[in-house]
Amino acid sequence: MKIYDDGSVKFNGRIFSDSDIAEIKDITDTFHCLSRNEIAGTVCDCLGWYRSNGKYKQRECYEFLNLLEQQGIIQLPPIRRTRPRGVRTHIVKTPLGEERSKVVGQLNDFAPVGLTSVNGKEKLQLWKELIERYHYLGFKVPFGAHLRYFFHVTVNGKKTVAGCLQFSSPAWRIACRDRWIGWDDEVRGKNLQYIINNSRFLILPWINIKNLASKVLGLALGCVADDWEKRYGIHPVLAETMVDPSRYEGTCYKAANWIKIGRTSGRGRMDRRNERLGQSPKMVYVYPLRHDFKDILLG
Repeated sequence: MKIYDDGSVKFNGRIFSDSDIAEIKDITDTFHCLSRNEIAGTVCDCLGWYRSNGKYKQRECYEFLNLLEQQGIIQLPPIRRTRPRGVRTHIVKTPLGEERSKVVGQLNDFAPVGLTSVNGKEKLQLWKELIERYHYLGFKVPFGAHLRYFFHVTVNGKKTVAGCLQFSSPAWRIACRDRWIGWDDEVRGKNLQYIINNSRFLILPWINIKNLASKVLGLALGCVADDWEKRYGIHPVLAETMVDPSRYEGTCYKAANWIKIGRTSGRGRMDRRNERLGQSPKMVYVYPLRHDFKDILLG
């Protein structure tokens, strides 16, 4: 966020005039009984802050309002918490999430391999349960926009869930990625929405099928850009992911032709205050989703 001498403010590629800021202040003063999310929605509506699919940019607005409050420009209502900070989302464990018999062999033995979107309450609950049980990071509510998938193999003629995928909003700042693209802070803020992050990839522990991971990544990259556009009105042009080198070597990403471009600083994806420097550096891989991706990211 950048504040100019004339009272205007620049955030996420948009300049808010001094009259816009005055209107935001009026909204926060008038509707102080609302929650912060409700105020963010009201501000989006009043200022016409929409995504290309017609939905509010409520996540960005929420962050913008918090920054304005930190600068003493506005005062927001207290954060409403239904549970203490840091408590993980409670995921109910069911028999559907229990470990199954081993599935071992070659990829051709379990063809076809497929990918399905997670939709509906029951499928979502199972996806969350599997991630919470078997992914080393567990389930956390993703930052911003996201898509979730199951992938399955064929065992004795029946579809069998073999794992889970998630794509979500990208990390705000990754030094090696930003250098590789060649953009500055202003252009990054404007075009970051064209990147998606493969934030979860889980093959269930009883599934041991050679080359399954790279096959699944290939299937996902073939559909995720269109699926993202259908839901959010933006066609992403680059996928990114971070791999913990203390746990994995990134072999499946290499096999699926992802490009290793460096390592993170270890700060964490939303650590803008440099509070976690060097704590957990990750290897960074990217995958262009179209040939002119740099033109779009730099445009």
